[in-house]
Amino acid sequence: MSAEQPLHYLRIRDQLALDIAQQRLAARLPGERELAERFCCTRVTLREALQQLETEGVVYRENRRGWFVSPPRVRYNPTRTVGFMDYVAAQGRVPRTETLRREHARADAAIALRMGLEEGAALLRIERRRWVDERPVLLEHILLDAAWCSPALLEEDLDTSLTRLLQERFDLRPRRCDLAMHPCALGAIEADSLQLAPGSPGLFLERLSYADGVRAVELDQEFWRPDALEIVMQVQYPD
Repeated sequence: MSAEQPLHYLRIRDQLALDIAQQRLAARLPGERELAERFCCTRVTLREALQQLETEGVVYRENRRGWFVSPPRVRYNPTRTVGFMDYVAAQGRVPRTETLRREHARADAAIALRMGLEEGAALLRIERRRWVDERPVLLEHILLDAAWCSPALLEEDLDTSLTRLLQERFDLRPRRCDLAMHPCALGAIEADSLQLAPGSPGLFLERLSYADGVRAVELDQEFWRPDALEIVMQVQYPD
């Protein structure tokens, strides 16, 4: 990279960001060749600018479809127990849940240790993809302790709020959870489900829920598009 190139791609980044902020570009950006001709640069330099905007959550790339302007992020408060369908709809967006897999499973050594179960303990495994405004935003892997949750759950409509379904249909309600999150690189399965290229940046969120103070009954692992979510929490300062 020459000494002048970083300034060049940053100027392109700034102009594209301004065009997007002032709504001078369509939701789907022009092709890379057209943009490179506009800025009189190579496609390598253009991609550096686009990747910078992608890192900032301003644009996103779909595999084999091109670049798009990122819609507003969904605001999520992890300290509340409101389900995905409810908090997305409350923000005026259109949520959708798609169940990809449901099956009986057994806890391997790693899961048994994570959930405090005996190795080989019966589990219910659910895999779902969640959408906002017809864009896939997260892939969710759920493991439930079958001794706590009825196997009849797998016969229910899972394209809805699992939290509400457990409460209303089975009178089950976790009492607390441990929540962890960190940036990640999306594997091939997660990236394909979210219409991204393998290795794309993502946000990993894991929730381990307890039926009481000790017993872990649900392990929920979520892989989010990094530009789809904004973590918001209200903190009360001490007196």
